[in-house]
Amino acid sequence: MSAIISSINIYRFSIQMEPFTIATGTMNHAQNVFIRVHTNKGFYGVGECSAFPMIVGETQDTCLVMAKYFAKLWIGKDALDIEARMQQLHDAAAGNTTIKSAFDMALYDISAKNTGLPLYKFLGGEKRVVESDITIGINTPEAMAHKAIDFKASGANILKVKLGKGAGTDVERIKQIREAVGPEMKIRVDANQGWSFDEAVLALQALGSYEIEFCEQPMRTWYDDRLPELLKLSPVKIMADESIYNHHDARKQINSGSCHYINIKMAKSGGILEAKKIHDTAAERGIPCMMGGMLESRIALSAKLHFVYASPNIHFYDMDTCMLGHLQDPCVGGVTYDGYKLNISDAIGIGADADEEFLKKCEKWTV
Repeated sequence: MSAIISSINIYRFSIQMEPFTIATGTMNHAQNVFIRVHTNKGFYGVGECSAFPMIVGETQDTCLVMAKYFAKLWIGKDALDIEARMQQLHDAAAGNTTIKSAFDMALYDISAKNTGLPLYKFLGGEKRVVESDITIGINTPEAMAHKAIDFKASGANILKVKLGKGAGTDVERIKQIREAVGPEMKIRVDANQGWSFDEAVLALQALGSYEIEFCEQPMRTWYDDRLPELLKLSPVKIMADESIYNHHDARKQINSGSCHYINIKMAKSGGILEAKKIHDTAAERGIPCMMGGMLESRIALSAKLHFVYASPNIHFYDMDTCMLGHLQDPCVGGVTYDGYKLNISDAIGIGADADEEFLKKCEKWTV
């Protein structure tokens, strides 16, 4: 049984956004790439990735260059042999996990369609309640507190607050947000590598009195060796994000006592195949995971929800990217939001695709 790859369409999939700021920079549009991998079976698989240069080091342009290179390697090959296809990409080029994730996603879409199942069932999962947090970008403490009040009024139960621009001001940001929303809302914070070790100690010890669920990636990855020390000093639990790209990173972080939790992102793992290995590595060691993302549309978000349904060790959901000021929705089908809860139909495969009218305006290449 095989599904031979006949051609691959590659699109520059830019989505206009309201400006969004984190510790490492500001984005005013989502730098995404969309692909369709066509097979001799008469159906294709879709994949989408979102380049975040300040985090992963890939831009939309590097993704497009590598997509054309990778596509040539796959023509005439079997799409159903996911491990072999992904190994081909890893053998051809190290890194480039963001664009690899789009290719991985398309393979899983093809395999699920080939079996006539929605992706989560193909992966052996079942549906459950998934409620996303909603992210507040970095701004003045007052502006962030106002945003928190707006989100609470809209029915949000979980806030994810971006920090990492001055430890003292960061503490003031959380103080004002907690005072604004009261004690019921969950608050998790993400420093996006913005603190030094001393700043992290100062901020986390001060944040301990504000009922913070966890802090993501307090320091740059080159201070990973100091994380065990930080964990001992911090009253707030630590989640590894940029420190973990693959299951080997996960094993090292867990074995060294460097994190309580792990954030899994397709743009870091290179897709579902490696994301599952991270999930399983963490599950074996009792380390809960979060499903995170960059600035993907509902296409990639749909794939992520299927993965969550098949991943019982994912306990936290940071799946709000489409709510973060996307000014266009280029997706048909796919994930729907009920407030901050995510749902998807039982359409086969990922169950999402790009809007043809949107694609007409996108730069396109065919291999």
